[in-house]
Amino acid sequence: MYRSEPLPLSIWIVNPFDDIPGEGLPPLRYWSLARVLAARGHDVTWWTAAWSHRRKAPRSTPLLTRDEEGFAVRLVAVRPYTKNVSFARLASHRDFGRTFERLANESIASGQLERPDVILASLPPLEGPEAAARLAKRLDANLVVDLMDVWPETFERLLPGPQWLRKALYPLFFGRMATRRRALLEAADAVSSSAHGYLAAMPEATAGDKPRHVCHLGAWVPEFAGPPRLIDEVPNTDAAAAPVDQPAAAPVSAPLACVYSGTLESGQDLDALLAAARILSAQGIAATLHVAGTGRLESSLRTAAEAIRGACKVRVHGLLERGPYVKLLSECDVGLVLVKPESLVAVPYKVCDYTAAGLALVNSLPGELEQFVTDYRAGVSYTAGSGDSLARAIASLAGDRSRLLDMRQGSRRLAESEFDREKTYPLFADWIESISRESQG
Repeated sequence: MYRSEPLPLSIWIVNPFDDIPGEGLPPLRYWSLARVLAARGHDVTWWTAAWSHRRKAPRSTPLLTRDEEGFAVRLVAVRPYTKNVSFARLASHRDFGRTFERLANESIASGQLERPDVILASLPPLEGPEAAARLAKRLDANLVVDLMDVWPETFERLLPGPQWLRKALYPLFFGRMATRRRALLEAADAVSSSAHGYLAAMPEATAGDKPRHVCHLGAWVPEFAGPPRLIDEVPNTDAAAAPVDQPAAAPVSAPLACVYSGTLESGQDLDALLAAARILSAQGIAATLHVAGTGRLESSLRTAAEAIRGACKVRVHGLLERGPYVKLLSECDVGLVLVKPESLVAVPYKVCDYTAAGLALVNSLPGELEQFVTDYRAGVSYTAGSGDSLARAIASLAGDRSRLLDMRQGSRRLAESEFDREKTYPLFADWIESISRESQG
């Protein structure tokens, strides 16, 4: 049962993955939440790994993090890993859970840290929130498990063989992890999630009457200017007549600018992207498909992109710093959500950025995101794995610029309503505070 605590609170955030202060703006999920909570006077400590998941490099914290951000960042030593799917990564997660628990116990015993009132731990990995659960029980703290992925079910797609064989092998390889997750969520005092879909995928997350809350990953909407508007159903191409914060629409004859951002790994629909580019070139449809990101498939993607000739071009930019990344999205018309549904991702970070930039979405994911796209008239869907389906979706937007601009406005409305961190993270903080205001009865 969750415990009533007076405000302000001592709050621990346990997440080894997100970028920390000093690693680039804007703040992502846990940095954003830590800022909001610290601004309300809470004593916030973020426990994270000393190895950067995104950059695959050692990390350190700036000396003045507490003074500049209002919260503390404590690094937990872990072994490095270079592949997102590897035994080395699983070993690094074990390091994180064990070392975090030891350091937390030592810090409280020595008086360096106060007992936390709330521990919010991200899932995945399992080891961090499991250690947090043991600490919460011993220290009489409220435990909040924050769902960031469907873990370990996402690993099923990586098993060899046809689907029936993967289904048979999954319990043998990952059944123990599923049992551990069930026990963890049953022990939690409250459950938060970055998507409704993750709650729906885990029955134990919605069992009982424990508090639950959904806060999407979100975006910093003011980082992007709004998309161009239609005036009397005619695109406004007069830059001088457009508001200063509103870009002018591109001429109808300009190539359609599309962008995919994210990891270049097997879970992304990159073969369909290349196939679509070849089809569009053969059809004489002018489009530029930008790719911003890095991963094991970057080199092969560059090679394939260079071989594509004709009206459609593929430009591979690699991993961009935030400034060039924002500039690229601001110059595009369409955001490509090239994520295979079997990855079980619900609403990825890239979608929040795309909608903040007012990009019409070409989406492969069913469920929650598909419903958002429909409700806000923010884009079109395509069938994952089909280059022909992706090409048709892109061609439909290239051929109807009025419809495209209408969808871009819908996409921006989606960002402002559902993904604006300046709105959603204060509500997340309200919910965390409300847990501690509730009485034990």
